[in-house]
Amino acid sequence: MFNLMILVSTPDQAVIAQKGGVDRIFYDLEYINKAARQIGRNTVISNNDINDIPAIKSVLTDSKLLVRTNPIHAYTRSEVDKAIEYGADILMLPMVTATEEVQQYVDYVNGRAKVCIMIETSQALARAKNFIKVDGVDEFFVGLNDLHISMKLAFMFELLSGGIVEYLADIFNEAGKPWGFGGIARIGEGTLPAEKILAEHVRLGSQSVILSRTFKGLLDRSSDIQIGNFDEEIQKIRNAYDEISAWDKATFERNTDEIGAIVNKIVHNV
Repeated sequence: MFNLMILVSTPDQAVIAQKGGVDRIFYDLEYINKAARQIGRNTVISNNDINDIPAIKSVLTDSKLLVRTNPIHAYTRSEVDKAIEYGADILMLPMVTATEEVQQYVDYVNGRAKVCIMIETSQALARAKNFIKVDGVDEFFVGLNDLHISMKLAFMFELLSGGIVEYLADIFNEAGKPWGFGGIARIGEGTLPAEKILAEHVRLGSQSVILSRTFKGLLDRSSDIQIGNFDEEIQKIRNAYDEISAWDKATFERNTDEIGAIVNKIVHNV
């Protein structure tokens, strides 16, 4: 199954996303150190309140609720306990640097929800083979934005064209751990076209992706027309995924080469 995830901040947005066929409603609590490390970048920093989780959960009947907590800090146990009490199905830990942090988080969750560990620091990249050995980790997600910042790269999709994502894919696939990476724009959009990125998800065996802010913009209006547009854009991704899944090896290789050329051009112009 290829899970589509989208960041929401209100129950109304969650309702539209669920109706459109989004698999996971993503509620983000992360704020610690985020503004400092992403300063000057065109990124979104959430201002969500953990006490609003029950309102989001109450409208979900089909979609799962994924809650991203803060990195390990003094009050992580309390944050984890509250998120689970309020109905989180999956808890995501960002900015991991050490295996001990992974183990600590798993211990806090204690089997009450699924655990997703983010790979988005250079330390996590180097230690991913150790992370998969921690019992209780259900899946992984490669955060391209923070990882490329950590590695001092010019463009986050250098991680895809440069083979870093494929390196991690091999680790996770061999261990039988579900994983995903990055974000995706609407089909036909994106500096690096969305369908080309989607093809790499298929080729590498990724099982999840975050829908970009171009999708979230469709959640900000609640008219029937807007809901219909969101549904249509989600279906375009599903259709493209099915079509790409039928590609032969040569077509995938050509797509990978084309991504490399586009990324190189973007980096040259930065």
